Formats: sequence, C-alpha cells, structure tokens
Amino acid sequence: MELRHLRYFVAVAEAGSLKLAAEKRLHTAQPSLSRQIRDLEREVGVPLMSRSVRGVELTPAGRAFLDHARLSLTQAAAAAEAARRAAQPTKPIFAVGFLTGQEVAWLPRATRILSDELTNIEIRVSSGFSTTLAADLARGKIDIAFLRPEPDPDLVYKLVAKEPLVAILPSDHRLAARKALDPRHLVGETFIGISEIPRVLRGAVNGYLKRSGVEIAPRFEIDNFAMAISLVTSERGVALLPISIEDYLPSSIVSRRLEGDQPAVDLVIGYHRANASPILKMFLSRIDDLSAQGSRRRARRQ
Repeated sequence: MELRHLRYFVAVAEAGSLKLAAEKRLHTAQPSLSRQIRDLEREVGVPLMSRSVRGVELTPAGRAFLDHARLSLTQAAAAAEAARRAAQPTKPIFAVGFLTGQEVAWLPRATRILSDELTNIEIRVSSGFSTTLAADLARGKIDIAFLRPEPDPDLVYKLVAKEPLVAILPSDHRLAARKALDPRHLVGETFIGISEIPRVLRGAVNGYLKRSGVEIAPRFEIDNFAMAISLVTSERGVALLPISIEDYLPSSIVSRRLEGDQPAVDLVIGYHRANASPILKMFLSRIDDLSAQGSRRRARRQ
C-alpha cells in the first residue's frame, strides 16, 4: 500500500467529492484520481466509498480506514522530519514556536536563555495558532512552543503565565470612561467574539459571560489580535482578549479591566514527552525564571 493512495483517499474523504479533491487539493485529473481510489479499494479488499450525484460518502469500512490512514500519514511525515533533521549539520537546531501575539513578550526571553548557555546552536522560530503549534509538537517539527494547553496525551505542559482577560474598545467609546467594565455593560454593544480556532480562549470568554449571567450574541468572531484591532476600529466594537493584546494597541484603542470573577487563560510551554533533546532539558530547567519574569511583567501592568 503506497502513501500516495492514503493521501488521495484522505483528500477525497475530507472534500466529499472526487472533483473537488482532484482540482483543489491534489491538482490532478479526476479520472486518474478515481483509478487510484479503485486501486486502493482492490488492495484493501472492500469498498471504502460510495459514489452518488451528491458526491462521495464513506462506507462503514471507509470511516474505519480513514482514522488509520490519517495516523499513517502523520507518522510518515514525522519520520521524514526526523530523517531530515538527522541529516543536517552537527550544529544543534532548536525549534521554538510562539502563539501569534506572544512573540513580543517571550521571544527575547527565550532567546536569551538559549544564547547565554549554548552559543553554538541554531534557533528556528515560528508562530501560529495554538492548535497548529500543538500539532507541530506532536509531529516533531518543533521542540517547544508557547501556547494554550491543547488536549494531547503526548504533550507535556508547564505553566508560564496566567493572562487575565481585558476588554478593548475605541478610546472615545462611551464605556472608555470607566476604569473597569462589568459584563452587563457589554449588552447591546457590538460584541466581537472568538472563533472556534483559538478554542481555549473562546472557552474562557464564553465561560466568563455565562458565569456572569450575560448572554451576548457576537456580531463578529475573530481568531487573532490584528483582526480584533481592525474590527474594534472599523465597527466600534468591544472584544475580550488576553492582556498581552496591550502590546499591540494603537492610541485609538484602550483596554479596561473586567469586574467580578476575573477570567484568565493559561500560557504554557509545551513539548513532546518523548523529546530527549539536551537543549530542551536545559531550557525546561529555566522555566521558573520565565515564570518569575511573567509575574513581574503582570505586576507592572496592574
């Protein structure tokens, strides 16, 4: 069984259409793709898909096969990544990922720890959504990440900081005159909610509103700081975001603390429990230093 057959099968299953999978994801001809799927079904020995005018649907056997196909592709990608890293020069490489919006606060500190003790390493830096970083950790693409605690049994998390949520709004908004906002003040405002992509943050915001007995239907949903700032400016909306947003706010937007049961989200360092890198071991020994820096930084914001 070839990996390309598995890739084709997963693409069709996720697209729900041979045509869409061929044109949009695989960039191949539909007849060729159909032959590859038939070859796979012959090799497996059972039908994996049923075709109809509505598209393609998985058979029970196909649904069972899909999870194993995805796992096989993930393991193959991890093996290839491990091989590429092993073939690189002897200079150690340490890959660090950051939740988008956290680079300003934590990249200088992380780099300082590594540079102080290991001057002959190459540091690779990337940023992205928390869910993406967790997936990269699981695949071995990065060594550590500053992210939200995403559920994955193979990942270990160490708390770096608890980030309180704050409200951001236009500086000339009627609520900006208040030092702190009660969640009931948000009723009737253009509320900017959190999309399903940053699910930990979404849970914290929605949980806070629910505990406060407030029901607010978001007018918009965002998944990053830049989008939030744009919508607050253009739509004169209000959003609840981690306090680290304050590093990015223009003068036309202000932040305000929240009253009551103040919500917060954890920022953690995550790593794969099977990662035996001595650089990682050294870095983890300095997490207390990072946490202390985070505490001092939060105290200055109060």
